[in-house]
Order: sequence, then C-alpha cells, then structure tokens
Amino acid sequence: MGFSGFDIVIPVLVVLVLLVLFAGIKTIPQGYNYTVERFGRYTRTLTPGLNLIIPFIDRIGAKMNMMEQVLDVPTQEIITKDNAMVAVDGVAFYQVLNAPQAAYQVAGLQNAILNLTMTNIRTVMGSMDLDELLSNRDAINERLLRVVDEAAHPWGIKITRVEIKDINPPANLIESMGRQMMAERNKRAQILEAEGMKQAQVLEAEGRKEAAFRDAEARERSAEAEARATQVVSEAIAKGDVQAINYFVALKYTEALAKVGTANNSKLVLMPMEASSLIGTLGGIGEIAKEVFRDGGTAGGQRQASRPPRIPPEQG
Repeated sequence: MGFSGFDIVIPVLVVLVLLVLFAGIKTIPQGYNYTVERFGRYTRTLTPGLNLIIPFIDRIGAKMNMMEQVLDVPTQEIITKDNAMVAVDGVAFYQVLNAPQAAYQVAGLQNAILNLTMTNIRTVMGSMDLDELLSNRDAINERLLRVVDEAAHPWGIKITRVEIKDINPPANLIESMGRQMMAERNKRAQILEAEGMKQAQVLEAEGRKEAAFRDAEARERSAEAEARATQVVSEAIAKGDVQAINYFVALKYTEALAKVGTANNSKLVLMPMEASSLIGTLGGIGEIAKEVFRDGGTAGGQRQASRPPRIPPEQG
C-alpha cells in the first residue's frame, strides 16, 4: 500500500512543531540571568527556571552571572606622595545586580572593573606617604571600595570589597626603614632609662629627706631627754640631795673613759686608774643609783650623803 502526500506532510509538521517548541523553551540555571533580544533589541530578562521565548524572533542575548565574583588585580608600580616606589597588588569582589545594565551599559565588564580598580589604586595610594600607606591599609581599602563602587554603579553592579593584598617597597627602602625603626626604639629606650633614673633620684632624695627628718626628730627627743635628766638632777641638788650630782658626775666620767678606749686613732690607751679602782668606782656608781632611786628613803637633809668616788690621779 502506497503513502499519499498527506501522510508525509503530517509527520513533517509534527517534527517542525516539536523543533519549534524545543527552540522556544529555555531553562535558566540558578545564579544566572539571560537577556532576551527581539530583532537585536533588548526586551526582557529570563530568571532561573523554565522560560518560553518566540522561536526565530527572540533570541538569548547575554548570559549574566548574578553570583558574587572575584577579580584578581595584578601587581603594579605606584609612586607615593613622598616619591617612594612600591609594588602593589589586590583583589576585588563584585556582584551583578542588574543584568541588562551590566550587559549593555559597558563592553567587557570584567576588564572595565579591573582597569577602574587599578586606576583608583594608583590615585588613592599615590596621594599618601609611605608610612601612612603601610600603616593604614584598612583606611585604603575603605576608600577604594567607596570610590570604585560609586564609579561602577551605572553598570548595574555592586563592588562588595576591594582588598590590597601586598605592598612591597624596594629592598634598600626596607633596610632604611629597619634602621629608622631601630633608632626610634633606641631613642625610646634611652628616654625610658632617663625617666627611670630621674624617678630613682627623686625617690632617693625623698628617702634622704625622710631619714634627715627622722634623725632630727631623734636628736630632738634625745635633747629633750637630756634636758629632762639635767632638770631632775638640778631639782635634786636644789633639795639638798648630793647623791644625784655624784651619780651624774660618775656616769659622765665612765662614758668619757669608754670613748677614749674605743677611739680609732689610739694605739695605746693610758688608763687613769687601776682595774681594781675602776671596778670599785663602778660599784660605787651602783650604790649611788640605789640610794637615788630607792623608794621610802629618809627625807631632806637627814639622808646621809654618800661619799663621791675618788678620782685618782692619772698614772703614767
């Protein structure tokens, strides 16, 4: 049995319909947006999922990655404000927020972002001194982010971060900076040492002042005690008690002998009495003390006065 023309046309039409349907069905992966162009003009944006377009009339224009992306900034030479040559590289992070703008407002999006970032790195870092450049990296990153994001805003993208990775001054400059840092640390060490010596001297002076004050106070107390003892002896003599003056004279005599015996410039000491006489004198002093400080003694002039110790002449 032969086939008619109609039998051939039907399968062909079915195949064509299926091809048209497949051509009009577009599946967009997650994280991407596709632009649709009709006769070369942008009409709409396809979001992730199943989408339909008119075959042979509409076509997919740009396939935009909507996820955050990283762009490596290559190393470049920068001259700082104080004419120091440094090598700088960095990294930039950006995200497409508006697919049509990113596709049609700029040609070569990544290349545009890269050149924009490199230019602003030279501008920002070139306006700073080397010391400021090395110590204020966070401030540099913040300033770069603000400037680059503002410039890239018409492109429908968001610059999320701009980071300076390395700042490499020349070797001779690094050596000079090391010597400068060592000199500064030595200066601080000398200042701290001088401050410590100053504080030690102040404390030592305060200690001497306190010691002198205590010595003066001790001498004052000793003088008061001596004056009090002299007053007591004077009052005893005024009352007719001669034992007090005998005790006072004997005590001073013994102290004088002790000073003579302990003098550093004396190699030979000539005692003015024999050892037995000295012992007797000391015994007499003891008896005088007992008579002076004994409680309940005889009153006034009836108290028998002890004989003062005899002071023998010096023996050669």
